[in-house]
Amino acid sequence: MNDTVTMYHNPRCSKCRATLELLKTEAIEPEVVEYLDNPPDRETLASILDMLGLEPRELMRAHEKEYAEAGLDNPELSRDQLIAAMVQFPRLIERPIVIKDGKAIIGRPPEKVLDIL
Repeated sequence: MNDTVTMYHNPRCSKCRATLELLKTEAIEPEVVEYLDNPPDRETLASILDMLGLEPRELMRAHEKEYAEAGLDNPELSRDQLIAAMVQFPRLIERPIVIKDGKAIIGRPPEKVLDIL
């Protein structure tokens, strides 16, 4: 199995910082992806959604201004359209996301990431 742990991280987010610190406390040095600067592409984001068992809207931060400005509350938008919006506006992606061995979890609260380690 692949021992790599990947974390989609926003250094300005307190939950991200706490999750990263928790991983380090567990002697895990994750591959950190600062997704605001290096957003996942469509395929990667679709894969993350599948690992999480979520639909795009369930991973979206609906209170961000981009959500309202882009009309993402429209129920007629397809999965592909919502994924494209998250790629275009990565701030919409809920965080932190930790991935290991084909499993993913959102670190809210940070201790949840221990479930996949």
